[in-house]
Amino acid sequence: MSTEREIERAALDAYSQVVTGVAERVLPSVAALAVRTARGGGAGSAVTFTDDGFLLTSAHVVAGATGGTATFGDGLETRFDVVGADPLSDLAVLRAHAVGAPPAELGDADGLRIGQLVVAVGNPMGLAGSVTAGVVSALGRSIPARDGRNVRLIDDVIQTDAALNPGNSGGALADSAGRVVGVNTAVAGYGLGLAVPINSTTRQIIGELVANRRVRRAWLGVAGVPVPLQPPLAERLGQKAGLRVVEVVPGSPAGVAGIYLGDVILSAGGRPVSNVQALQRLMLGPAIGTRLPLTVLRKGALVDVVTVPAELDR
Repeated sequence: MSTEREIERAALDAYSQVVTGVAERVLPSVAALAVRTARGGGAGSAVTFTDDGFLLTSAHVVAGATGGTATFGDGLETRFDVVGADPLSDLAVLRAHAVGAPPAELGDADGLRIGQLVVAVGNPMGLAGSVTAGVVSALGRSIPARDGRNVRLIDDVIQTDAALNPGNSGGALADSAGRVVGVNTAVAGYGLGLAVPINSTTRQIIGELVANRRVRRAWLGVAGVPVPLQPPLAERLGQKAGLRVVEVVPGSPAGVAGIYLGDVILSAGGRPVSNVQALQRLMLGPAIGTRLPLTVLRKGALVDVVTVPAELDR
């Protein structure tokens, strides 16, 4: 019995050491935000990610605001400006007037596994510098985001059981090494938290916000639904599904290139396409005005079509 207790105590000690280590590493980089808009005040969290005072937060935290106040755990209080926000990814970049907080290390959420320990750092309910721990409950969740008339799914969202409450939005979700792998964005229900992942796509979005203050998006003008591929073709291509085209906007880049109703898009730019999200990932600024070859399945034959995505008009 004593051996079992010793094993349990050792496991708890190891868990505590991981969580305290992450807290020590990430807390100095996380700020409590006070935001004021024409509709009133708001609060949230943000994470410093550069030496010169750029912070990352959720777009909905600073919606309608041009600035506010950021307060760090060491007592530093500074004004900030909103550099740019992208409601369709629920990410925003801020710039602090005073520099002093150490930058957090951004990780890669694509390497996360279900059941992995994660730590949320933020300022829920006005309680600055709060830390909660949990696991990755699920991966690949999607949540809708809207920017005016444009609606898009934020895909590959991380679900965690680490406690999140109002005010956590914009804060850090970190792995056991203290790398920020997500930006807490929503509390979907009791015991259910969601975070936008930090990966190659969101890094592109962050870079565009820093450089251009907005995110330019490309547009093909197709709508589609996932369909399973026949086993011989699936084995040959190494993918189980494609995207069947159910709508082509007249005069759109897809229509001009010769994409037809019933075509099944299999790849775009050499990357497999099995759902709408896979195509949306490619529709960022660099794709605008550049050749994007598509391979489609049409009446049993593989057909290559070259499209040139246009800029999405907001």
